[in-house]
Amino acid sequence: MTLLLLAIGLGAGILSGVFGIGGGIVIVPALVYLAKMPPQQAAGTSLAALVLPLGAAVGALTYYRAGHLQPRDALLIAVGMAVGAFGGSWIATHMDGDVLRKGFAVLMVLMAAKMWVG
Repeated sequence: MTLLLLAIGLGAGILSGVFGIGGGIVIVPALVYLAKMPPQQAAGTSLAALVLPLGAAVGALTYYRAGHLQPRDALLIAVGMAVGAFGGSWIATHMDGDVLRKGFAVLMVLMAAKMWVG
């Protein structure tokens, strides 16, 4: 299990560095399907991993040095994420796991379609 979790982190780190994604798009599905976690546990574990900003900090520093990071914008987004994560985690912990999983799938399909057509 340790190697699986490290591999999930590595994959999420590579994809987050390339696309700016990680938790919801990569880590949560990987924990649900590969580590067999319930959706709520996967979401909570993903959020906890993101609390340790080492991976994100290294990637963000690289983008900053290349002139591709707006610190003020990132700070504002982080404040919004903190408030949203509090509310979202409360909602998710009070939902049925199957409903949460299917809702996430719908979100992913809609976002993929939007990204595809522009």
